[in-house]
Amino acid sequence: MMQSNEGRPTGRWAWEATTLRQAFEIGGVSIAPGTRHLVDLPVSRLSNHTPVTLPVHVLHGAEPGPTMFLTAAIHGDELNGVEIIRRVLRTLAPGNICGTLLCVPVVNAFGFIGRSRYLPDRRDLNRSFPGSADGSLAARLAHLLLKEVVSRCQFGIDLHTAATHRVNLPQIRCDYIKRPTARDLSLAFGTQVILHAPERAGSLRRAARELGVDVLVYEGGEGLRFDEFAIKAGVDGIAGVMLKIGMLELPDDESGAAPVRIPYREPLFANASKWVRAPEAGVLRSTKRIGGAVSEGEIIGQVANPYEEKDVEVRSPRRGIIVGRTTLPIVNMGDALFHIAWSEEIATVRAK
Repeated sequence: MMQSNEGRPTGRWAWEATTLRQAFEIGGVSIAPGTRHLVDLPVSRLSNHTPVTLPVHVLHGAEPGPTMFLTAAIHGDELNGVEIIRRVLRTLAPGNICGTLLCVPVVNAFGFIGRSRYLPDRRDLNRSFPGSADGSLAARLAHLLLKEVVSRCQFGIDLHTAATHRVNLPQIRCDYIKRPTARDLSLAFGTQVILHAPERAGSLRRAARELGVDVLVYEGGEGLRFDEFAIKAGVDGIAGVMLKIGMLELPDDESGAAPVRIPYREPLFANASKWVRAPEAGVLRSTKRIGGAVSEGEIIGQVANPYEEKDVEVRSPRRGIIVGRTTLPIVNMGDALFHIAWSEEIATVRAK
């Protein structure tokens, strides 16, 4: 990121100053510059007449800059993102940011209340975009989020976890090959692994890209559980992206002589991944944790059962890093055990 003499971003990350900062309009509510507001966007009513809304925290900075969204709990059982956004909101003040930040801690309120990944109609919200105003419940919610929040932004970060009974290493998923902006933003986020992930039909990321919005998908932790390591990585990563695009500025150190520098960690850009599956049913004993490096053919676990003496070895098919694994010791034949990611070039990619 290039910096001007005043410390503001230049080039493609620069934002033109205006003579008068305008109020931000959303859901019929006007938010003045330098203020914050919680806006409730009506969604529907439950069968007992209880209203359901899509609450959006709006932090409208006093200074001009980009507009970015944060979303969590698109899958209602993925809780880490809810806590990440809560901590981000407690850290930031509208007077300290440039631009506008739109935060939706719980997108899928129905699944969140019911501790379920899905909506009441069993649809996956992240396969329902762009949705429609008169379609299924999932389609209507997707349409509302896209119209009122995503379409107003230039950038976005969608926060996820693994499914229940699985855990993910903190990682960014994006199309860093075709989307150079997403590549730069993923580097600013600062996870250990950046996994190339083509867009899926019906996903928020694809619908946002079609609107010209660059979105990172953050994965970390496990469904229905808080993971402090993944939460902290998410909070730090969001701050890194906001610094990159000029929404935040680096603070001075105690002497005031120079800005504090965030240390650069070289990530693994992985362009391939594969789930290693159970060769037999039984009880899994794992010898590796998420984040661990593995070699081709290395034993990473063993499956046994109480009625036989023989253990069946589970071996890594490739050299790489474990980015996800099951948390259940009882497995059936064919169950996904370890998610291994690697680069076909067996090399890391440095920031340009």
